[in-house]
Amino acid sequence: MTATNPLDKQAEREFVTSRVFNAPRELVFDAWTNPEHLLNWSVARCTNDPRPGGMLHYAMSTPDGNLMWGKWIYREIGRPERLEVIQSFSDEAGGTAPHPLAPDWPREVLSVAAFEEDGGRTTLTIRWSPHNATEAERATFDAAYAQMQQGWAGMFDQFARYLAKQSGSMV
Repeated sequence: MTATNPLDKQAEREFVTSRVFNAPRELVFDAWTNPEHLLNWSVARCTNDPRPGGMLHYAMSTPDGNLMWGKWIYREIGRPERLEVIQSFSDEAGGTAPHPLAPDWPREVLSVAAFEEDGGRTTLTIRWSPHNATEAERATFDAAYAQMQQGWAGMFDQFARYLAKQSGSMV
């Protein structure tokens, strides 16, 4: 009988979060991926090449006024139902960079977004898992579930407010 490493089971977990928005799926997908929308609710700078292998490159403003860069490398675009990307921190030129505050954060995270519409409301479910990660990166990811839940909740709140303005509905 082979002994299993508890970190192996922990590392196999994925982080999943979901939220229902009072907006049609097409709008939710566009607001999540289109720079014209992103610049109005999420990022300070953004360029986009939306095709498999293409990149969305963006910068978010930090509370102290600096820019924190990130990127998505598109793997699959199933508009408006599904989006699969490899998400990384980045430098201004688009290269992959370490997390600015957590050097053992995975350099790449597989992010799968599912957009499901029901009666004009859209459920957005995000599935995150380390991609090509070291054991230390997986352990850091697994230890950060509470912080990820809090961060995604704040982002979803901001997204809901933006969608409400776009669709004329209540949050």
